[in-house]
Amino acid sequence: MRKHRNILILLVGFILGSTISLCSSVLAEKDAPTPPKSEESQTLPFEELRNFTEIFGRIKQDYVEPVSDKKLLEDAIRGMLSGLDPHSAYLASEEYKELQEGTTGQFGGLGIEVGMENGFVKVVSPIDDTPAQKAGIKSGDLIIRLDDKPVKGMTLADAVKTMRGEPGTQIVLTVVREGEETPLKFPLTRDIIKVKSVKHRLLEKNYGYLRISSFQTTTGQSLIDAIKDLKKENDGASLTGLVLDLRNNPGGVLNAAVEVSDAFLDSGLIVYTEGRIKNSEMRFNASAGDEINNAPIVVLINGGSASASEIVAGALQDHKRAIIMGEKSFGKGSVQTILPTSNGGAVKLTTARYYTPSGRSIQAEGIEPDVKLARVKLETLDKAKFESIHEADLSRHLTNGNAGKAKPQKELKELKDPEEDKAVDKDNVEAAAKEEDKTLQDYPLNEALNLLKGIAILKK
Repeated sequence: MRKHRNILILLVGFILGSTISLCSSVLAEKDAPTPPKSEESQTLPFEELRNFTEIFGRIKQDYVEPVSDKKLLEDAIRGMLSGLDPHSAYLASEEYKELQEGTTGQFGGLGIEVGMENGFVKVVSPIDDTPAQKAGIKSGDLIIRLDDKPVKGMTLADAVKTMRGEPGTQIVLTVVREGEETPLKFPLTRDIIKVKSVKHRLLEKNYGYLRISSFQTTTGQSLIDAIKDLKKENDGASLTGLVLDLRNNPGGVLNAAVEVSDAFLDSGLIVYTEGRIKNSEMRFNASAGDEINNAPIVVLINGGSASASEIVAGALQDHKRAIIMGEKSFGKGSVQTILPTSNGGAVKLTTARYYTPSGRSIQAEGIEPDVKLARVKLETLDKAKFESIHEADLSRHLTNGNAGKAKPQKELKELKDPEEDKAVDKDNVEAAAKEEDKTLQDYPLNEALNLLKGIAILKK
C-alpha cells in the first residue's frame, strides 16, 4: 500500500510540475497585452487531477490482472486525444512510422482510409488499385467486424492495427452498407500498398484525364509530369480540356494540395488556415503560370473526396477556374499537425481549420458541386437483331441527286496507293475500344467530357 502511495505522490508531482512548466513557457512567449483569461484557465484542475490519480491507484490495486504504469499512462493519453475529435490521436513509434510510410506512397495493409463513427470504423475512401478497392469496399461502408472480432469497443488505432499485417495473409471484413438489408462480408488478402498518386490518359484527342488517388509529398511534381505526358500523347498539341478526378480521394499532405491548385492558377489565394497558436495561421498563394494555358477544367468529386481534395476543389471553384461536378464532398476542413515525442512516437493534433479563398470553412459542410450528378451507370445496349430501316431501303425512293458528281467510296479506295495502307495494330485498336467503353460506363466522367466539349463549341 505504501508503494502505491509513493507512486501516486510521484505521479501528482510529475503532472503538477509539467503543468506549471507548461503554463510558464506559454506565458513567457506572450509579450503583447492579451485579454484577461477566465478563472478556469488560470487555475490548475486539482480536483480532476486528484480524481485521475485515485482511479490510477484503483486500477493498479484492484484490477483483475496486473497492469504496467506505462500501459495505463499511454492509454490515458490515447483517451485524452480521442475525446477531442476523430482526427486527433496518439501514435506509438510503430504507428508513427506507418504514418510516414503512408505519406511517401508505400505501406502494408488493405488500402482503406478510415475514421470512427458511433463506435464503428467508417470507410472514408478505398485507395485505387488496392485489395479493398478491387474487392468492392465503398466510401460510407461501416465495418462492424474484423474476422470474428466486433469493432465496437475498439479504438481506431486498434482497428487499423488489426487490418494491417503480413502481405499474403487474409482477413474478412463485415460491413453494413446503406441500401443493403444484411451485412456484407469481404474476404481480403493483405498486400504491400504502393499508391501511385497520379494517373493520366487521353479520353480522346485534345481531352485529357488526370486521376489523383491521394496527396503525397511527390504529387505536385507527378501532376506536372503527367500533364507533359498528356501533351506528348496529344501529338505535342495543347489540351482543349481536362478532367481532374478527385473522387474517393481521402486527402493527404497539405502542401501537395497547394502545389496541385497552383498548377492551374496564375495568382491569388489558394487556402488559408486559422487556429489558436500563432504558427497554425498560414496563407498559401499561387505563383504565375498555368500548366494547361487556361484550358477548361472539370473537377469530379464525391462523398469520398476529403481534406486536401476539398482544398483543391474549393480553390478552383472560388477562382472560377474549374467546374465542380459530382456529389457533395466529405467535409473534413481541419488541419492536423504531427508533433514528435521524445519516446519515438508522435501526437497527431488538430491545430487549425482551413478556409477556401472566399473564406468558406469546409468543416462538416463539404464542397457543393456546381453540377450535381446522381450515382448512375451507363452501359452500351446490345446490338439489335435487326438493322434500322432507312430511306434508302424503301422501294421507289428518290436518288441522292449527286450521282456522277463524286466518286463512290469504293472507287476512291481503289485509287489510293497500296503502300499507303498501313497494317492496323489489333492490340492498339482493342485497347482504344476498352478505354472508350470505360469512359462511357463511368457516368460522371462521360458527363464531364461532354461538358468540356460543349465549352469548346461555345468558344469557337
